[in-house]
Amino acid sequence: MPSELIGTSALSIAALISIVLTMLRHPRWTDTVSIERVSRVFLFGLAAQCLHFMEESLTHFPVRLPELLGLPPWPDDFFVVFNLLWLAVWILSSIGLRAGYRVAMFPIWFFTISCLVNLIAHPILSLAVGGYFPGLLTSPLVGLFGVWLVMRLIALTRPSR
Repeated sequence: MPSELIGTSALSIAALISIVLTMLRHPRWTDTVSIERVSRVFLFGLAAQCLHFMEESLTHFPVRLPELLGLPPWPDDFFVVFNLLWLAVWILSSIGLRAGYRVAMFPIWFFTISCLVNLIAHPILSLAVGGYFPGLLTSPLVGLFGVWLVMRLIALTRPSR
C-alpha cells in the first residue's frame, strides 16, 4: 500500500489544482456550443487515455515506476482497478457536464491536468532511465488532449468574482 500511495502522489497535486480550478472558474451553462466542444474533446481524450493505459499495462508501468522510486511493484489488480475506476468517473462526468452538474467539472479538470502531467512526466522518466519508459509513446497524444482541453475549458468557464 505505501508503494501505491507514494507512486500516485503526483496525482494528489493534480487533484488539488483541479479543486482550485473547479472553485475559481464557473461554467457558462447557457453556452451549449462550448459544452459540446469540451465534451467532444474530453471523450476523444478518454480514448487516448485508454491507449495510454494499454501501453503502460503492456510495458509494465506498475513495476517500472515503483522500481525507479525504490519501492515494491504495484499489484496488477491495483493498477487495472485504479485506471478503470477513473475511466468510469470520467465517463460519468461527461454525462454530468451535459446535464449541467457543476461537480462534473472536478473530474474533467483532473483529467486535463493529469494529461499535462503525463506530457511532462513520461519524457522525464525516460531521460532518468536513459531510454524508453512505459507510457512514453502515447504521452504526447494524451498531452495534446490536455492542452486542447485547457483551451476549451477556459472558453467554457469564467473566473469567479
